[in-house]
Amino acid sequence: MNFNRINNIIGWAVFFIASTVYILTAEKNGSLWDCGEFVASCFKLQIPHPPGAPLFVIIGRFFIILFGDNPASAAKAVNIMSAMASSFTILFLFWTITHFARKLVNPDVSSMTRNQINTIMGAGVVGALAYTFSDSFWYSAVEGEVYALSSFFTALVFWAMLKWEHQVDKDSRTDAKDASHFNADRWIVFIFFMMGLSIGVHLLNLLTIPAIVMIYYFKRYEVTKWGTFWAFVIGCIITGAVQKFVIQSSVNLAGKFDILFVNSFKLPFFSGFSFFFLLLAVIIFIGLRIAQKKGWYFLRLGLWCITFMLIGYSSYLTTMIRSSADPGVDMYNVDNPMSLVGYLGREQYGDFPLLYGQVFTAQGNNTTREEGATRYQKSDKEYIEIGKEVKEIFDPADEMLFPRLWDRSNDQQHADYYADFLGISKTNDPKGMSPETGPYERRPTFGDNIRFYIGYQNYWMYVRYFMWNFAGKQNDVQGVNPWNVRDGNWKSGLPYVDNTLYGPQDKLPESIRENKANNSLFALPLIFGLLGL
Repeated sequence: MNFNRINNIIGWAVFFIASTVYILTAEKNGSLWDCGEFVASCFKLQIPHPPGAPLFVIIGRFFIILFGDNPASAAKAVNIMSAMASSFTILFLFWTITHFARKLVNPDVSSMTRNQINTIMGAGVVGALAYTFSDSFWYSAVEGEVYALSSFFTALVFWAMLKWEHQVDKDSRTDAKDASHFNADRWIVFIFFMMGLSIGVHLLNLLTIPAIVMIYYFKRYEVTKWGTFWAFVIGCIITGAVQKFVIQSSVNLAGKFDILFVNSFKLPFFSGFSFFFLLLAVIIFIGLRIAQKKGWYFLRLGLWCITFMLIGYSSYLTTMIRSSADPGVDMYNVDNPMSLVGYLGREQYGDFPLLYGQVFTAQGNNTTREEGATRYQKSDKEYIEIGKEVKEIFDPADEMLFPRLWDRSNDQQHADYYADFLGISKTNDPKGMSPETGPYERRPTFGDNIRFYIGYQNYWMYVRYFMWNFAGKQNDVQGVNPWNVRDGNWKSGLPYVDNTLYGPQDKLPESIRENKANNSLFALPLIFGLLGL
């Protein structure tokens, strides 16, 4: 039996099942939240909210044209794009599963038995279709949002790394001695090109980098505990470097070149921006020549990866081009390189602490201000100064390690929610407010941070979503906290489990019990997954 032929046929059959389901269940019109904005942006090639999604907009526009370039069908066209991207995600997931299953069952394709092929194909079908019908993925597959297309790039990139692994095995059978002769590493360059393109959709794809580095390490080096640790660390460093230097610093430096060329040399806008990337291309070219001459293979591979990632990332040029036309949806007015820096950096959302910083009760305190770099804005003929960046310096008593709770304005009552979650009392009487903590009775402690991290960020916002997909879902009401037993919880359909967690489920009102999102999966997908693990 030809394993590769069967693998391809069944993979495309699973793709057809997923496509049929997603197309038939796709939203007829625009959905809630950002979908209307994204559909409108695709229809007129406009500029959605930071940090943007230019490639999504371009592909969405292509689908809208296929559907007749009509406002009435624009939302449906973008929803179908999400459906097709999700179906291809399922296809690449199937091939990913069969790749690993083949390694476990019998790596030698030529000696496989019928039962072994059936086992491998069964694993791929069950795994891929379980994901096809999972709550979160199905939901994103039928609406005009960026997550479906982002999932496609994630699945494609990881599958491509497995193709690299397969090619390494093939090359090893040819007795290639020099790594520079390997055909396999072309797949790595392709991966970075896809990552560059995916930046124009969503940054989620970058999270595959540590896993890709681990695969590279396991295949090319002798595996040790410390080697595994350092491979993971290197993967995390590469992820941070791509986010900081490739995505942000490259555009930031290009913007500073543009200010120099326009303000000092009196050249047109974008002259410095173009010069920077031409200079970067020359530097990369020289680096490639030196690497080839010296035999520095990894430098050569790294420069090719950076080059193709930047080529994919160049989809953001369309953002500045379209913003210059002043479309109706023009978030942040990204018609020049300096605006693009703020757009990519999400400056309009403000700053917030991640590893070390202030807690939410610091909002009522007096703070000092520290000036940073000069800010510029494009005028008719040059960039003009509009002041300095300002950073607030908080009282050290209000700062701690790993702060999980922060809301500067409390406009949406986030800080009040934190206080309620942690049992911190609040007064609305101005005379009763503390000069240190504002309206709150005390500062949160490090223990409070950990409680919120475990109870809200891990359980309520991760475990709950995970169990919706693999155990069951109570209803489609969001729910706001973990102690609300009526709304938005995961459930299994097993009375002992559900009654223990949430009380007698047969006492719930009919409106909740008959909610179309009330799904009891009896934790079967979870059980199958654990058995597979």
